Amino acid sequence: MAGSHVFASDVAFTPTVKSMQVRHRSRAAYARLEQSSGWETRITPECAAFIERQTSAFLATANLDGQPYIQHRGGPAGFLRVLDDTTIAFADFSGNKQYITIGNLADNPKAHLFLIDYAQRQRIKIWGEARAVEGDDALIAELMPQQYKARAERAILFKVRAWDANCPQHIPNRFDVADVTAAIEQRDRRIAELEEEVKRLRVVTGRTT
Repeated sequence: MAGSHVFASDVAFTPTVKSMQVRHRSRAAYARLEQSSGWETRITPECAAFIERQTSAFLATANLDGQPYIQHRGGPAGFLRVLDDTTIAFADFSGNKQYITIGNLADNPKAHLFLIDYAQRQRIKIWGEARAVEGDDALIAELMPQQYKARAERAILFKVRAWDANCPQHIPNRFDVADVTAAIEQRDRRIAELEEEVKRLRVVTGRTT
């Protein structure tokens, strides 16, 4: 149970959403899901590993008028930290100084994290509440990725209420430059090894062509 919700998925499946599911004939399937496993309310080890592999994340907030806003956050793998089975944290790096996200959170703590891994064609949606923590130098230092050239202004703590993993449908395959570069370097090393082996075999067999 999350808050006053009967099911964890009620954080997203409002009565109006459920009526739309009825209208479009998907409600029965989701009702069965609610009665069986349902959405997760705690971060599993597999989910934690996925979160901490990410180098990119999208954080959604809304102001008091309900106007939504999505902000991208990125960093080296591990910049998103799972502190316990309901808490995600990250250092909030200095940016364009619009401060829309922290302004929204000051008025409305409800937030959403959307994580997508294009290489593995996986995505996770996380509902919860977030808050900005300023002045806690020890926490910010703990969350700051080592040797990463950025300045952290604060920490963001995200309390998980529910999460769901989507199917890979319609997710395009894309790869980070670093991953592609590493794969090419590995291929080139293997080619060099094979060329050296060919040269050795030619010497052993006496063949020169």
